[in-house]
Amino acid sequence: MEKFVIMGGRKLAGTIRVSGAKNAALPILAATLLTGTVSVLHEVPLLKDVRCMLELLQYLGAKVTVQGKTVTIDTSTATSQRVSEDLMRKMRASNLVLGPLLSRFHCAKVSYPGGCAIGSRPMDLHLKGFRQMGAEITEKYGYIMARVPGGLRGAEIHLDFPSVGATENIMMAAVLARGRTIIRNPAREPEIVDLQNYLNLAGAKIKGAGTDVIKIDGVEELKPVEHTIIPDRIEAGTHMVAAAVTRGDVTLTNVIPEHLEAVTAKLREAGVTVETGDDWIRVRGGGELRAVDIKTLPYPGFPTDMQAQMMVLAAVARGTSIISESIFENRFKHVDELRRMGADIKIEGRVAVVKGVSHLSGAYLEASDLRAGAALVIAGLAAEDVTVIENIEHIDRGYENLEHKYSALGARIIRVNGGERYFDKR
Repeated sequence: MEKFVIMGGRKLAGTIRVSGAKNAALPILAATLLTGTVSVLHEVPLLKDVRCMLELLQYLGAKVTVQGKTVTIDTSTATSQRVSEDLMRKMRASNLVLGPLLSRFHCAKVSYPGGCAIGSRPMDLHLKGFRQMGAEITEKYGYIMARVPGGLRGAEIHLDFPSVGATENIMMAAVLARGRTIIRNPAREPEIVDLQNYLNLAGAKIKGAGTDVIKIDGVEELKPVEHTIIPDRIEAGTHMVAAAVTRGDVTLTNVIPEHLEAVTAKLREAGVTVETGDDWIRVRGGGELRAVDIKTLPYPGFPTDMQAQMMVLAAVARGTSIISESIFENRFKHVDELRRMGADIKIEGRVAVVKGVSHLSGAYLEASDLRAGAALVIAGLAAEDVTVIENIEHIDRGYENLEHKYSALGARIIRVNGGERYFDKR
């Protein structure tokens, strides 16, 4: 089992290029099934989850070619409407193929998806939307079986919660449906806007992604398309916090600063200097960090995917921070690991009370999920002595070559397989 070994206490300094967004790439890869033709996608991050989605597309019959960060997908040969349970359970985003399969082939059979155990993420909103569009759905023996013999039809759908996955799935289902579909109270994340942009380039008629109403007029067919995936705002935010906590000076390139306004505001509130340009952000964290209060909210609020990383900052900031998690009920698994490092954190339901300490100490840790793992890496970079992090396959699901990127900024971090190797302390 691979691990990260980190010798902490070094300031990060230099320039780091942010990869394409995993959470934009995954729905767009699923959407290639709708086109029945060739899609060329640039800036695709070759992460574990992305490779799983490519494997899933190939299982369905698509032809996939990978050249660097460019992926070419021909879905004209895709004919299967059933996804194996093994593939579905590898990642949460596998559920995004249900909408495209139902729209293009009028039937689909998939098992319930896997992914990080961070809380309840039911398929109810997805299935409710499909049913309103005319789908007949049966849930039995852990499988979802959906069919719509006459094809999907447009509908007016109100989401009880602005679910990202449900918004994306219903958008994709509506592209080839008869008539107009209106989604009210959709998620507004930048990744949904990127999905709209990809689909519209392919000939879809979608308006309103990023607002509180999305309107989709169904079309008969889609055409070949070439598209560039947006930068990963969560990866960028993670690097920003790492720079701040290590008292470093890091410039991020290939970013969209507008996507990071909530994170930038909290870092500035914590005493961190943040400068922004058209496609870059510079973070300087040389001064004393101050406590900040955070409540996670749907976009454009503070992202739940940045909660764990900001808790590391709060753990070494002066004062007491209150961090409220309103999205997922089981997203404080990193707390016990941070306590091993000397953090002073108390949990009261969905609220964490974090009293800043003067320093963290290296420890032997276990990553429980993707963002918790990223937080532990940041803590290890800032801590005294050596930190060892197990289960880093979680981290690999969302961060591309993380140890190489941080090593280039002056960190001492290596990936090991099997027995631990430790740095000398010179």
